[in-house]
Amino acid sequence: MEQRKTQNSGKKSFFDGAFGAYLVPGILLQSVLIGGGYATGREVISYGAMYGAKGWIAGLATFIGFSIMSMLTFEFARVTKSYNYKALMSNLIGKFAILYDLIYIPLAIIVLAVMASATGEIVNQTMGLNYWVGVVVVIVIVGILNFYGTSLIERFETWGTVALYIAYIIFGVIAIKAAGSHIGEVFASGDTSFAEGPANVGSIVWLGIVYVAYNLLVYPSCFESLERQTTRKQTITAGFIAGFLMTVPWFITYIAFMGFYPNADVLGATVPWLVILKKVGGAWTVIIFGIVMGWTLIETSTGIIHGFVARVNAGLVDMGKSSLSRSQNAIMTVIVLILAIVLSKFGIIDLIAKGYNTMSYGLMIVYILPMLTIGLYKIVKSKK
Repeated sequence: MEQRKTQNSGKKSFFDGAFGAYLVPGILLQSVLIGGGYATGREVISYGAMYGAKGWIAGLATFIGFSIMSMLTFEFARVTKSYNYKALMSNLIGKFAILYDLIYIPLAIIVLAVMASATGEIVNQTMGLNYWVGVVVVIVIVGILNFYGTSLIERFETWGTVALYIAYIIFGVIAIKAAGSHIGEVFASGDTSFAEGPANVGSIVWLGIVYVAYNLLVYPSCFESLERQTTRKQTITAGFIAGFLMTVPWFITYIAFMGFYPNADVLGATVPWLVILKKVGGAWTVIIFGIVMGWTLIETSTGIIHGFVARVNAGLVDMGKSSLSRSQNAIMTVIVLILAIVLSKFGIIDLIAKGYNTMSYGLMIVYILPMLTIGLYKIVKSKK
C-alpha cells in the first residue's frame, strides 16, 4: 500500500483516473487468466466447447460467474479496505483464511509448472528456439516486472492485453474463415457428439461454474489496483467490465473451434490452437502463436507471483517486520519460477490434470460460498 501512496503523491497518471478505476482491474484479471485459462485452447474444450452446439451455455455461465465474483470481490475490498489477499480473506472468513493459502499456493505453483512446460515445448516447435532459451527469457522478464512492482506491471499487462486480444482475434478470423459454413451446420444440427457425457443444461452450467472456481486463482493479482475505487458504482461497473474482458477470449476460441467440430485431431489435441493454425494458417501465424504463448506465460506468471509477494509482504508487516525490498521481490519471483519449472519435469502435469477439479471445489468452499454469504452480508450492511 505504501508503494501506491508514493506513486499517487506526485503527478497523476492516466492510470489513476477513470481508466484505473473501471478498466485496470479487469485488464489485470484477464491478462493473468489468459495463460492458464485460454492460451492453448485445451481449457476451452474441456470446459465447454466439447459440448459443441450447446457449449455456449458454459460460456454464458462463465461470464455470469466472473461478473458476479468480480463485483462482489471489488466491493468487498472497498468496504473492508482489503487490498491484498491476506487482508481480504481475513475479513471474509477470519481464522479460516489459512485455508485459502493452503489452496492458492500449491495451485499457483501447479499452474506455473503447467504453463512453463507447455510454453517451452510450443516455443521450440513454432520458433525453433531451445526450450531453455525461452524459459530463461521468461524468468528474466517476470523477475524485472516484479522488481519494479505494481506500476510497471499494470502498464505491461494493459498493453499486453491489447496485443493478445489482437492476436486472438486474428487467430479466430483465420479459423472461422477456413471453416466456411461448417460452424453454422454445427449449430443448426445441434451437434454435441464430442461430449463425453449427456449434454444436459445442468451439466454444462456446472462445468462453467467449476471453470470460474479454479480460475479464482487470478483475483489476488488485481487487489492493489482496487485502491482507486471509491464508490459502489465504480466497483459494480468495473466488476461487469472484468467479467466481459475475462470471457471474450473464451467465446472467440469457442466459435473458432466449432469450425472443426467434432474433429478429434483438433479437439483431442494437447494444444488445439497450434493444430488449427498449422492446418489453415501460414508459417507466420504459427510463429506469432509461439510468441503469444510465451507472452501469456509472462503475464500469468507475473500476476500470480505478484499476488503471492503481496501476501508475503502483508504477513511480514503484521509481524512487525519490513516488507521485502525490490531485489528480494525479484529473487523470490525467480525462485518460484525455477521451482515450477523443476516440478514440470517430474510428471507434475499429469497430477494437475487430476487435481484441478478438486482444487476448484476447495475454492468454492473457501471463496465463492463465503463471498456469496458473509461477503454479501457485509457489503449490504456497510454504509460506505
